[in-house]
Amino acid sequence: YIEALLGNAEVVAVALIVGGFAILAVERFAPRSDISGVADIPLKTVIGIGFLQCLAMVPGVSRSGATILGALALGVERRTAAEFSFFLAIPTMLGASALELLKNRDAIASGGGVGLGAIAIGAAVSFIVALLVVKWFVGIVTKHGFVPFALYRVVAGSAALIWLLSK
Repeated sequence: YIEALLGNAEVVAVALIVGGFAILAVERFAPRSDISGVADIPLKTVIGIGFLQCLAMVPGVSRSGATILGALALGVERRTAAEFSFFLAIPTMLGASALELLKNRDAIASGGGVGLGAIAIGAAVSFIVALLVVKWFVGIVTKHGFVPFALYRVVAGSAALIWLLSK
């Protein structure tokens, strides 16, 4: 039942809309912070942000969005919240990659499919692209805040919901 509910496209559309309004609310009402460096985030705040990452188990809720919003709501400055969210992604991504390698170890070992060299090149290219995107994203957030992303989520979620309900 839960898998069917969470895999539902309407749930994704509603999560996009709710997430957009949550971003707007946090941008408006979150406490202003003196936490302006990743190393300055207190342990209890780090743990709280980590728990908020679990919201991303709901389809339509992004992991980075949940952690950034959580950080802002817990008093972390915008740029630091974005940077910390991306640092927090590293163990998540490494764990997911390790799990995929483990699940596909027989195919990799037998030479079927993609080899380890291609996987290593793909990982390196992905890492470089991620660094560039993070730099771009942090620049936007520093200059404009999260409002553009909130508006995108509300518009995209509303359009998806209208389309899904009109079928």
